[in-house]
Amino acid sequence: MSYVVSEMSVPYLEEWLAGRAQEDQRLYEQYGKPLEQEHTGKFVAIGSDGQCILDSDELALAVQALSRFGRGNFALRRIGYDAEIRWRRSIL
Repeated sequence: MSYVVSEMSVPYLEEWLAGRAQEDQRLYEQYGKPLEQEHTGKFVAIGSDGQCILDSDELALAVQALSRFGRGNFALRRIGYDAEIRWRRSIL
């Protein structure tokens, strides 16, 4: 499956992503930060109403969060980390 992104949709997408990043940060500050002392290193999905799901497996958490909150309706972060960079490689 391929997607075509028109020039008109790029500004909308950039605006949506910026708004989503702000909302994710707000949710983490309000609901995720209090979890840092006990759960640093685990992953948290935070719904827009503040409900949290914790898991040590990011993929399992994402599946749970999609089911509970719906696509684009939650923040997913690693507790206690400002940023996370991962190198991915293909499995041959």
